Amino acid sequence: MSTSDTLANPMPSRPMHAGDAHAEHITPGDLAVGVIVGRISQSFDIFVFGLGCVLAFPNAFFPFASQLDGIFYSFAIFALGFIARPLGSMFFQLLQRQFGLATKLTIALFMLGMATAGVAFMPGYATLGWWAILALAVLRFGQGFAMGGSWNGLASLTALMAPRERRGWYAMLAQLGEPIGFILAAGLFAYIWSSLSPEEFYAWGWRYPFFVAFAVNVVALFARLRMVVAPRYAAQMQHRELEPSSIRELVRSQGSNIALGAFAPLASYALFYLVTIFGLSWALLFTQQSVTGFLLVQIIGALVAIPCMFLSGWFADRFGRRTTLAVCGVLIAIYSGWTALMLSGGTVQGYLFIIFGFALLGFSHAQAAGAVNSNFPSEFRYTGAMITSDLGWLIGAGFGPLAALALAHFLGVDYVGVYLLSGAAGTLGALWFARRRNAFPND
Repeated sequence: MSTSDTLANPMPSRPMHAGDAHAEHITPGDLAVGVIVGRISQSFDIFVFGLGCVLAFPNAFFPFASQLDGIFYSFAIFALGFIARPLGSMFFQLLQRQFGLATKLTIALFMLGMATAGVAFMPGYATLGWWAILALAVLRFGQGFAMGGSWNGLASLTALMAPRERRGWYAMLAQLGEPIGFILAAGLFAYIWSSLSPEEFYAWGWRYPFFVAFAVNVVALFARLRMVVAPRYAAQMQHRELEPSSIRELVRSQGSNIALGAFAPLASYALFYLVTIFGLSWALLFTQQSVTGFLLVQIIGALVAIPCMFLSGWFADRFGRRTTLAVCGVLIAIYSGWTALMLSGGTVQGYLFIIFGFALLGFSHAQAAGAVNSNFPSEFRYTGAMITSDLGWLIGAGFGPLAALALAHFLGVDYVGVYLLSGAAGTLGALWFARRRNAFPND
């Protein structure tokens, strides 16, 4: 699940200090590996919780409600993580300024792992009643809060160090963690669901993915710390002026850039949970498809998304990032018009909805990160990219599964397409305003 960093234009070169000499050994490829590892762990956490909202939580925490209402309640708790994320970003930024990036990451990622693993140990409604629901909401809020603190600037540094003619490619690499994280989470749930009886799954089987998520977070923590504590990394961060800045001053002087940066990726973010979390809930509630079979189709879709991401990187380097994002917005708008036909059709149409959706998601999400953040002055790049990422996910994706399920149930699947169309309109509108302000050069 993440979070998107700035795809900024290179800063004007300045004389290197003696302490910066180590930084010359860093390559964009080295940094991209660290970014992908971090994104995989975050996405795995988000998707484990999101899939649990559909497959496990209605039974474990909302047994008094219908299956539909239980998923509604679970999706409302899922949205809490996106509300908490900008609050966590602000809190942990203060912590970073006082104690450094390594300390901030250690606390944030341990908190993230504990919040995720805590779900595995949570007694259900049958044991604690409403206290179980409250505890689940607190753990989800803590998960989002900790994800806000996991921002480390690696993707921003990767973009700044990438050759001008390869910026789209390196921007794409940073986003590969999302489909990989989904593949791991969906594959684990599919295996457990198919291996256990319904009674075993609801009693204890659904808890295993949350244990695995804690282990993944520990590995990701050490992989990230190995990079961020290195002198050459710190030297480059200082040289590129990627340091926390005052949020109050950022909002006061860069409000329009924040708004553009948050709305530019809306098409991708609106689609993100439509073909993943909502797609599974739709299949479970409104069709006769098997859960394992549908998860396998989603895994195939995520595999299709990966070469589409590579294609997006090539396309962006050849035709420009602004053009790529505009093409993505138009394609997603067209796709939204077919949503009702594919969701209300048979099994084949439902599978096509997922496969085509993932293909579009791969092409669009690869370039969605920090779409107009290059316009932030150097002193605001780090914090500006962080805030626009948090707001973009909150506006575009945080309530996506809940909104899409409500529209499908109360108004019909036609309105799910309208929801997706609104995201495409947000992207195209932000790009249009950015072009008028010359805020997003087409490079």
